[in-house]
Amino acid sequence: MTRPLRIVAVSGGLQRPSRAAALAEHLLDLIGEGVPCDQHLIELGELAPQLAGALWRSQLPETVERQLAAVEQADVLVVATPVYRGSYTGLFKHFFDFIDQDALIDTPILLAATGGSERHALMIDHQLRPLFSFFQARTLPLGVYATDRDFAEGRLHDEALIQRARLAVQRAMPLLALSHRAAPAPLVAAAAL
Repeated sequence: MTRPLRIVAVSGGLQRPSRAAALAEHLLDLIGEGVPCDQHLIELGELAPQLAGALWRSQLPETVERQLAAVEQADVLVVATPVYRGSYTGLFKHFFDFIDQDALIDTPILLAATGGSERHALMIDHQLRPLFSFFQARTLPLGVYATDRDFAEGRLHDEALIQRARLAVQRAMPLLALSHRAAPAPLVAAAAL
């Protein structure tokens, strides 16, 4: 029997309630319907005071270090950020600047963003995808972008968006299954044989 997938969602939203966090939670729930998983949501707005002013990872408090470790040890990441001036928030980038550059190699990442209008929908492909390509992560093929109109009472309510989110998760499932397989033996051990 295999262990449940460790799925970590990172919300770049700075306010509460946060549409980015609501979108991340919705995607976590959809993944949870498809595979056994342990879910963890990181809301960067809550960590902002502890991240501010830190230049090196060694300067961060233990609470932030635990969240960074959770991201680095995740089998799957869901990232959701509000669009701010055509890109992700500065705090979102600052958080990921502390992630070890080799920690996310081949990690499947479901990309999501929220914004005031459809004008910023391509931010997922023009900003988020390149960021996680740097980490050599496997960005999943279909991103999910939501506007303010897609939410009611802090939850997704637009049926077309709900279907897109479901499709994004369905299309991700084969990659999630691959990430759940046992890692191959290290090359050093194989060379010793």
